[in-house]
Amino acid sequence: MAKDYATKYIGEIVTVKMDRPMGSRHPRWGFFYPVNYGELPKTKAPDGDSIDAYVLGVFEPVDEFTGLCIAVIHRLDDDDDKLIVVPEGTTYSDEQILALTEFQERFFTPRIVRKKSH
Repeated sequence: MAKDYATKYIGEIVTVKMDRPMGSRHPRWGFFYPVNYGELPKTKAPDGDSIDAYVLGVFEPVDEFTGLCIAVIHRLDDDDDKLIVVPEGTTYSDEQILALTEFQERFFTPRIVRKKSH
């Protein structure tokens, strides 16, 4: 099960600051970002950086986005969970989330978590 550091945001409104807006490329590996990807400022993940987030349902590059965290991608083979943040009122199935994040998650073993850890 995903650690509480990420799952505690499920069901919460959060603001994501993009470091890789839609259409950009990864600075080291060069792959293309078909969705906005960023972090929650002033948070801490086990890797020492801020908690990362995919923003789904926004179809243009943005610098910042405030939305609802509907799920967490928990990587079974990595300690860097990712939040799934969407516009309020928007839903995605687990299969849709995995398809939309496959460009990066294909390198890991991701599982979708929908409930907060207690």
